Amino acid sequence: MTIAHYAYTALDCANPVELAHFYSKITGLKVQPFDEGETPESCEWLELLDENNRTKMAFQKIDNYRAPTWPQGAIPQQVHMDFHAKDLDIAEKDLLELGAIKTEFQPKPHRFRVYLDIAGHPFCIVQSDAD
Repeated sequence: MTIAHYAYTALDCANPVELAHFYSKITGLKVQPFDEGETPESCEWLELLDENNRTKMAFQKIDNYRAPTWPQGAIPQQVHMDFHAKDLDIAEKDLLELGAIKTEFQPKPHRFRVYLDIAGHPFCIVQSDAD
């Protein structure tokens, strides 16, 4: 028996608009339109939608947001996402151009690479033959 079905991941951040656009460029998912009267400055929650307008990721504005200090420090990573790419070098070049930061901690760079998004959340690009 299934109690519930997984829907999507929501990330806390200081600026949901910036972070949604960052991940939109990585995934190709579209950023949901603002609600009537909503502006980038007033936005508290923003979603990325697939081609059927189903939410795949969400971003929630948190006052006094503090980025993880992982792998060391007082603030653990809390959550991270993995994305697949056919060519890690090409993906890395594109990610760095978007503003991602490659971490010093790279346990298996031939299989996956660790980055921080523009809000400081860790994520990985994993070598995969599939799209």
